[in-house]
Amino acid sequence: MSKRFIIVFTCIAAMFLLPFTLLAQQKILVEGVVKDSVTQEPLPFVSVYMKGTTTGTMSDDDGRFYIDYSGPSRTLAASSLGYNERSFTVEPGHVNKLTILMSPTSYALAEVIVRPQNAKYSKKNNPAVEFVEKMIAHRNENSPKNHDYYSYERYEKITFALNDFTEERKKNWLFKKFDFIFDYVDTSEVSGKPILNISNKELLEDVYYRKSPFSEKRLVKAIKSAGVDEILSQEGVQQFLGEVFKEIDIYQNDIPLFLNRFVSPLSRIGTSFYKYYLNDTLTIEGERCVNLSFIPFNTESFGFTGQLYVTLDSTYFVKRVMLDFPTNINLNFVENMSVQQTFDRAPDGTRLLTRDDIVVEFKLTSKSKGLYAHRTTVYSDFSFEPPEDMSIFDNPAKVIEQEDARKRDDEYWAENRMVPTTGKENIVNLMMARLRQVPVFYYGEKVVSVLITGYIPTAKKDSKFEFGPMNTTISGNSLEGARFRVGGSTMAALSRNFFANGYLAYGTKDEKFKYDLNLEYSFDKKKEHPNEFPIHSVRLYYSYDVNQLGQHYLYTSKDNVFLALKRAKDDKITYLRQTGINYMREFYSGFSYDIGIKYSTEYATKFIPFDKIQADGSTLPIKDYSMSTAIVKLRYAPNEKFYQTRDYRVPITLDAPVFTLSHEVGVKSVLGSAYNYNRTDVGIMKRFWFSAFGYTDIILLGGKVWNKVPFPLLIIPNANLSYTIQPESYSLLNAMEFINDQYASWDVTYFVNGALLNRIPFIKKLKWREVFFTRGFWGDLSKKNNPEYGPEGVFLFPQGSYKMGKKPYVEVGAGVENIFKVLRLDYVWRLTYRDHPDISKSGLRVSLHFTF
Repeated sequence: MSKRFIIVFTCIAAMFLLPFTLLAQQKILVEGVVKDSVTQEPLPFVSVYMKGTTTGTMSDDDGRFYIDYSGPSRTLAASSLGYNERSFTVEPGHVNKLTILMSPTSYALAEVIVRPQNAKYSKKNNPAVEFVEKMIAHRNENSPKNHDYYSYERYEKITFALNDFTEERKKNWLFKKFDFIFDYVDTSEVSGKPILNISNKELLEDVYYRKSPFSEKRLVKAIKSAGVDEILSQEGVQQFLGEVFKEIDIYQNDIPLFLNRFVSPLSRIGTSFYKYYLNDTLTIEGERCVNLSFIPFNTESFGFTGQLYVTLDSTYFVKRVMLDFPTNINLNFVENMSVQQTFDRAPDGTRLLTRDDIVVEFKLTSKSKGLYAHRTTVYSDFSFEPPEDMSIFDNPAKVIEQEDARKRDDEYWAENRMVPTTGKENIVNLMMARLRQVPVFYYGEKVVSVLITGYIPTAKKDSKFEFGPMNTTISGNSLEGARFRVGGSTMAALSRNFFANGYLAYGTKDEKFKYDLNLEYSFDKKKEHPNEFPIHSVRLYYSYDVNQLGQHYLYTSKDNVFLALKRAKDDKITYLRQTGINYMREFYSGFSYDIGIKYSTEYATKFIPFDKIQADGSTLPIKDYSMSTAIVKLRYAPNEKFYQTRDYRVPITLDAPVFTLSHEVGVKSVLGSAYNYNRTDVGIMKRFWFSAFGYTDIILLGGKVWNKVPFPLLIIPNANLSYTIQPESYSLLNAMEFINDQYASWDVTYFVNGALLNRIPFIKKLKWREVFFTRGFWGDLSKKNNPEYGPEGVFLFPQGSYKMGKKPYVEVGAGVENIFKVLRLDYVWRLTYRDHPDISKSGLRVSLHFTF
């Protein structure tokens, strides 16, 4: 999702980011540096601007800024979230050099401890380290989740805006059609700079927590959104933003943010990761506090710089939290970030988070104006009593949306939102309506929508049928030659319960039509398409198409045009006709099951003949064989987070384990089956985080075919014949190179997140990130399925297929991701079975890989 989210905002932002000039008056030049008045550390992301104008800038990573201004104003202002605004009088005609010291808001400084700037940091006998160790020891004592019940009301507002949206952009010819856009320019309440809001989201919910048995429910009372991201799945956007801007809990070892893990300042490994300083004592809301600042030893690593304001009593209560990213952090697209949290104490001492603000400046390049994001979360109505309606915990959904939650009117929001809207942030819907009246924008948005979704709607609104996916329109293989395909699907605007989808394809070489038709009834009413979570449906399907043996397309279509270029000949292909029915149900717990029955006939081709072994040892060519099988698939993925597309689910996180179990069975002579058939498969997938040292994705699979069957029904490992990086496949394996009836496989990938390259001079400036991986499988073929032993009824293996020996097939590789922020390059080595003919022993693989 991160890829889709970044692409759509890039495309839309590109329509607005256009330059212009101001009216010339006497020049005022200002240069200087902004620092924290307490720590004397340079402050990035501080807005410095000429008061009463739209001229301004942001301080850079070293706190420095420069302004070149022509106009009547003589007052320079500096402002930042969590600091008091400063103002200065500046004079025209010469360079004004300033050092701006920013003091935290609402803090009355009592005394300051001065330390030598060049003193060498030491953990030994360091009072700051001793203080932090005591904080860590007490960090769980005041948690609200120590109570049997805990509930509160939560309001969230997220605003995205084009940053520094000055009238300079009027000069560009493209803006002649969009001059009305400046009627919607707003002023950032944080930076004071002009911005153009392009997306606004609000959410009001009640949160209920029960300690035992554990349960946490969110009752959504009101939700609304407007903006450029309307072309995306709003459910998916909500899931994605919930992970990108995840609520920060400094009392955990790792803090999830921007789909990464950051070391908390109160982590168990904090004293080995951070430098801590006790700066001063001060009074906050009548309580004596100490200002504890911190910075990572390695400023390229995934940690924070910031300050904690901690009471000087035995509770070590944190009153306020201020977090920023280190200036050199290896994080994509995030230019600056600032977090401020405020805590209150309940009468019994429990800590209560009352407000959480995060401000982020996103930039595709250092020279771009970028995207401004501000999320404000306010918490109120805290209670430690059981809820009046205990049935809330009986609801299977974790997030329960009231039926009219998306229909709340302006009057409701005005009465219930906890943070009043400011400026013009709440009229994004009006701006979008005017933009869509301009044909250039209207059709541009439609093109972006097709690129993102892959489908072309047949109506401006509430389309009942859509053509696609468009990236499957043309492809090719050795059997069909050039392959052309057209397809589409019905939408919920036609029926919220009944759906149909399918395609028609034609090969220019074999001159045959192929087709696929699916009819589905959903027992739950859908908003857009049938694959929305949770699925509870019955599906009928009928298809006739090619079957590329040994190539399993798990996360894309076999007709994807981007997979057309192959490293090896793609000729292990048969024809397959299938008719079936399946029933699928998903539960909010993460458990799902899929039960199906199908009848299939597979046809031999000139590339894959079916030479059946007879009782006397001779072979008889046959044209086809048929099977009727029933299959049961079980899946358990607790707390799974994904972005839902029309056809696939793209994982957002893999933190929770995913367990799978399936069994397929066929009985000879029943419903036309030619063989007895039993196949069992099991699997587990899990991500393991190593705090600042990246994470590892592990996939373990195993399976067995229990009967004597033809080779198309045996276990054929997934070969990736393209030059792209494809998950859960083997980059250097030929299709059908090995055929087994039992196997065990592994796929282990370690994403180091730059922990090594960040320490190499010069190289670390590239912000590349290391990837190491190993994958392979061990398989075996029993005598009953090995044609070398002449078992009656099995087929001879095609040329180039082998029985495995005692050693496993193994690939290892090393790669670099984050090249130009969008590319990943892997080099893969094949370690075993290197003597097979016509194989690739090593090779370079590439993929687009957008990540923070």
